[in-house]
Amino acid sequence: MLESLINTEELPIVRGKYRQNAPLGETSWFRTGGTAEILFKPLDTDDLASFLYSCPKHIPITVVGVMSNIIVRDGGVKGVVIKLGREFANIKAKSKEELYAGASSLDINVANMAEQLGIGGMEFLAGIPGTIGGALRMNAGAYGGEIKDILLCAKAVDRQGQIHELTPDNMGMSYRHTTTPDDYIFTEAILHGAPENNEIIQKKIAQIKKRRSTSQPIKSRTGGSTFANPSDDELIAAGLELGTKTWQLIDKAGCRGLKIGGAQMSELHCNFMINTGNATATSLETLGEEVKKRVFEDSGITLRWEIKRIGEYCKKS
Repeated sequence: MLESLINTEELPIVRGKYRQNAPLGETSWFRTGGTAEILFKPLDTDDLASFLYSCPKHIPITVVGVMSNIIVRDGGVKGVVIKLGREFANIKAKSKEELYAGASSLDINVANMAEQLGIGGMEFLAGIPGTIGGALRMNAGAYGGEIKDILLCAKAVDRQGQIHELTPDNMGMSYRHTTTPDDYIFTEAILHGAPENNEIIQKKIAQIKKRRSTSQPIKSRTGGSTFANPSDDELIAAGLELGTKTWQLIDKAGCRGLKIGGAQMSELHCNFMINTGNATATSLETLGEEVKKRVFEDSGITLRWEIKRIGEYCKKS
């Protein structure tokens, strides 16, 4: 059990739900890791804002989505973990070219809704595991598209309970990165595309799904891409060819299939880390750091984690 950091009497009265020592790691896509000291699922944006306004500032807050790209360390996560539930998963049309998506709506569901509405340009979302909230946080992308390409505006709540409306311009969106303050919790987004024939959209989504299934270990316990691709500046500084991908650097460093405990770099796509069945969060993170070390020694590139790691270290066999 995680050592308590919170006196539960300090927690604000909410309309949503609290849960103590809630399983967290086992609900992540890696299916391993520790618990949340307190898990809070707000009922709606007002409930979330009220909680953030009233919650004592010494209590740490962590936000998670469906945990498709998170390692929950074995020692668990202290403080309050906020997880937006189905109340934030609504997806609906705003116009012939725009749709509303709650932050906990799955990227694939948004792509499918766009197909039903005849809105093109969002097909790439079918290739991104996770939620719109997570995609907003890291400017997620795949198959030639990024969230910044289709985002009109988003709403987020800060640690003081204030609601902010944001645009791509003031979010500082770049490759797998935004400058949005860390304490902002995204609640919704308005996305835009262009009118398109449903069958054309459907065909593009099917092609993306096929490419994913043949090139990525999507049926394994994985967290998606482990490391971001290097920038052009990094490649130039290392004397490498522009366009070199991270998987190529990992492969060249001899890390395809590399294994530590139950954690392994996939044989199918070596920038994907998988839990082969008995991996701990520690073994997953240790494997990632070993890959970083070997790639740096081989190519001079320092890989940047794309998978988020949260919680407390704990040696666990």
